[in-house]
Amino acid sequence: MADLKYAFYTGCSAKGVAPELYESTKLVAEKLGMELIELDAASCCGAGAVQEKDEFLALTINARNLALAEELGLDLLTICNTCTVMLRETKFKLDNDPELKKAVNEVLAEAGLEYKGTSEVTHFLWEIIDGVGLDTLRAMVIRPLKEFNIAPFYGCHIIRPPYLIGYEDPDNPKSLEMVIEALGGNPTDHEAKLACCGFHSFWSAEDKVTLRLTAYDANSAKEAQADFMVTPCPLCHTQLDAMQEEAEERIGIQIGMPVLHLPQLIGLAIGFKPHELGLQKHIITPEKVINAFS
Repeated sequence: MADLKYAFYTGCSAKGVAPELYESTKLVAEKLGMELIELDAASCCGAGAVQEKDEFLALTINARNLALAEELGLDLLTICNTCTVMLRETKFKLDNDPELKKAVNEVLAEAGLEYKGTSEVTHFLWEIIDGVGLDTLRAMVIRPLKEFNIAPFYGCHIIRPPYLIGYEDPDNPKSLEMVIEALGGNPTDHEAKLACCGFHSFWSAEDKVTLRLTAYDANSAKEAQADFMVTPCPLCHTQLDAMQEEAEERIGIQIGMPVLHLPQLIGLAIGFKPHELGLQKHIITPEKVINAFS
């Protein structure tokens, strides 16, 4: 097994709108032998909003986040797709532009930091596969998910753009399906598994067109007869879970599709109870799952 020690970048959502993701990640990581050293001094990645307003500022704040991981001599692990792409974009730009790197480091020097480019940016999903390993995960399953049809929902930023992410084929990813199968579950293919959830355009889109997209995504899983969806991104989860009822109103149908965070899915299979993983905190309550594991 690889060295499973990481600089843990929580991002904002897992400490704000999705604390169940933060708690379930810590529980699952510890049981899987992953040591997460939380970057308490890290700041928001900007989530694209800061990048749009001031690109240099966004590069600087994320270079600082990366420098904090570098001080620990560890790769930086995220649990959010958008954090992943923002941090990887910063690393890509600074590693390929010496003058830009120098300008950013002049600012970081005021805080006694320096971005060197020695830490990689990885995601919890990838480390389950490449770090922990699917064979190890499979061997740790106590309660296989064999009675559940599970619809994977990747989200945009963990597969695109390929030149920044590059983990797997963006048009035919298999990582979520591989994890679901290792847990004994049945991955359910559906039309929207690679679609956008609409989160980043929710406040700007006219007539809340993003709600139609949210409804399409959730209903796609329902039409494929999934029991619930799973996503590796808290922003996708927020949109699909918290906004699903409003999306239902927008298009005039009832969907009721629960959405689990990836660590919650793993946690159920390796022995944690639903309440330990925060499943009761979801807007669309996964009653079938809670009843099966209670």
